[in-house]
Amino acid sequence: MADAAFDLNAVISRLYVYPVKSCAGVQVQEALLTETGLEFDRAWMVVDDKGHFLTQRELPRMALIKPQLRYHDMVLRAPGMLALHIALDQVEEPVRVKVWKDEVQAYDMGPIAAQWFSDFLGRTARLVRFDPEHKRICNTEWTGGLEALNQFSDGYSLLVLSEASLAQFNEKLAAAGVAAVGMERFRPNIVLGDAAGDPGLAPHDEDRVDLLQIATQQGPAQLKPVKPCPRCPIPNIDPTTATSSPEVGDMLQTYRQDPRVNGALTFGMNAIVLAGIDHQLKVGQAVGASYRFE
Repeated sequence: MADAAFDLNAVISRLYVYPVKSCAGVQVQEALLTETGLEFDRAWMVVDDKGHFLTQRELPRMALIKPQLRYHDMVLRAPGMLALHIALDQVEEPVRVKVWKDEVQAYDMGPIAAQWFSDFLGRTARLVRFDPEHKRICNTEWTGGLEALNQFSDGYSLLVLSEASLAQFNEKLAAAGVAAVGMERFRPNIVLGDAAGDPGLAPHDEDRVDLLQIATQQGPAQLKPVKPCPRCPIPNIDPTTATSSPEVGDMLQTYRQDPRVNGALTFGMNAIVLAGIDHQLKVGQAVGASYRFE
């Protein structure tokens, strides 16, 4: 039953966590909401020998590295490699690393992990883990002055996207004679789907709402979409093959130039956590939202 208190009613249709920045995501049925976003999201990052972050932008093969989160450890698998086990409760040496313009505190995960990543990526690389004592603050110009936190993400706690936005995008690809792409291309954390008995979401409704109220068992969680997500070339990379082709970016160019971010191509909304820390988000939970008026 739709909640008349909201302009829009939806459900969480999918949840994704990306434990290692720029490697494959993990689709989960539930995830703990923390002050930095979903638990373990971008908690680890691959860096070069100078401590600068590495991504699929320069190393598309990172898309083929698939993490699995277990109770005590994370298992990383990649073609032609033995599985790498990373304990969730152990780190090694403290280091300083750089992600975009931010220099942050982290922990090196040791020589075995470094050799594994270096072997697979074909260049010197190390795995680091974000230091939870370090506070990496989202851009306050977009958060309205609120001190929201994230770990190794590109800059915000969460990325929200809707099934309706992807469906419209794939309709446009089909009309151009191009095969559909999966949600994985756009790397969201929370995907919104239609609620039963509701008219359904319009494409990019996530761009137009002020707050997202999620009904969790522990009470309401509240997320605030704050900035449209400018898209880099990563959505052009097929996550199953790590090959890049321009169809996704070319299609975005035809209708997603966004004046809110100086004409950048956007798809999805970056969001921050206002309430609900330590609440469990689950697929199927009701989400209510009202339109933002500026």
